[in-house]
Amino acid sequence: MPFHFEEHDPEAYRRKGRLISLAMAAQLIVFGLVFAQLLQVAFDGGFWFNVLGVALGLVATSLVFAVVRERPWMTEVRYVWQLKHHLSRVSGYLPALRRGAEEGNEAALDLLAFYHQGMLQLAELNGRTLDDDAEAVAERLKVHQAREERGLPQHVEGLDPHDLAAFKRG
Repeated sequence: MPFHFEEHDPEAYRRKGRLISLAMAAQLIVFGLVFAQLLQVAFDGGFWFNVLGVALGLVATSLVFAVVRERPWMTEVRYVWQLKHHLSRVSGYLPALRRGAEEGNEAALDLLAFYHQGMLQLAELNGRTLDDDAEAVAERLKVHQAREERGLPQHVEGLDPHDLAAFKRG
């Protein structure tokens, strides 16, 4: 399924991300304690029942999270998870994409443009600056120039993961 860049307010994303993280952590603690106490009472104690209670708390928290992740108020957080997932996938192909870009492959240039554009957006949403080394800056400039020479737009709209199939991973 294609992934498209979206605009999101970085402050809203960070606020919701913190709130959701705190809520999930609190939920895990409560579920873990409740399950551990129930197991302790039902089976007359023991360390392994505490461990099992925490494990059941983790499962219950994961199930609740699976249910709420598609809610409209999770839009920003869900988008960033998807962005990170796609950036991670593309990063596995970077050596092959760099070779393809050197050979003038437009698909490789599109994927590298997506990667750099996505990294910039991720840094912006997280309220950070990219701690770019000289190589990353040089590569971004090189991709920019190669796209310009071929008359390609400087920004891509997103990523079609099927485009990665043309390249060898690693």
